[in-house]
Amino acid sequence: MYAAAGYNEGQVRSGILLVLLAAKLAAQAPVSVAYQCTPQDVEALGLNCSPDEPCQVFLELSSAEAAGSHLFVTGNLHTRDVTLSSILLASDDGGTTWSEPAARLRSASLEQIEFLDQVTGWISGGMIDPLARDPFLLITKDGGKTWRQKMLFEDTKYGTIAQFHFNSLNVAELILDASRGKAVRQELYGTMTGGDNWEIRQVSNVPLRIRDARPANSSGLRLRADSAGGAYHLEKGGGRNWAGIASFKIRLADCR
Repeated sequence: MYAAAGYNEGQVRSGILLVLLAAKLAAQAPVSVAYQCTPQDVEALGLNCSPDEPCQVFLELSSAEAAGSHLFVTGNLHTRDVTLSSILLASDDGGTTWSEPAARLRSASLEQIEFLDQVTGWISGGMIDPLARDPFLLITKDGGKTWRQKMLFEDTKYGTIAQFHFNSLNVAELILDASRGKAVRQELYGTMTGGDNWEIRQVSNVPLRIRDARPANSSGLRLRADSAGGAYHLEKGGGRNWAGIASFKIRLADCR
């Protein structure tokens, strides 16, 4: 019957597997990241919230990566006007349960994740409000159980980390995007000390790329925003074949 319809046995099995995985994901409630609006947050972030006009809090996810059996997702929490904090989510059971191995950083966002092996990894981040500034890396050397923050510069530096790549424990390159409006300005930095010190190598008025950087989705993971369903979906696969791993609610809470 399947052959007559133009399907081979492998395609049928793949289709059945995707249907089963989709059904499993549908049966799981989306993860709702906890957020409590404190008076300290309201004051420090200048939130203008009231019972009549509450500030809706949203989750925004940026990147997903795997290190062995561990999954990691980065992003931030924000209102419509203000970035509240960074967020790092981790799972060691295939996406069934999630924890936060790093403290949230106020007014910050986390972006790209890269692991050199199953032990050592980095996450790029920076402060967002009122302007993008003070880029940093989160570094782990125990497989993502703990992370430490390393600022790239001692003094305030405006811009965001557009891309980075570690060739080894010590050697890496990084592109800082300091563009303003339509004026492009990108700076290429290099380190031979594992990120402890960075030296500028190039300044450009056109976008730069790190030539030997890993391609996007090299781990076979992607994040897909479903605005209609109010969730981000973490999926694994490639091409037209993607299977759901977990989902995350976009709207989290209201500050009043």
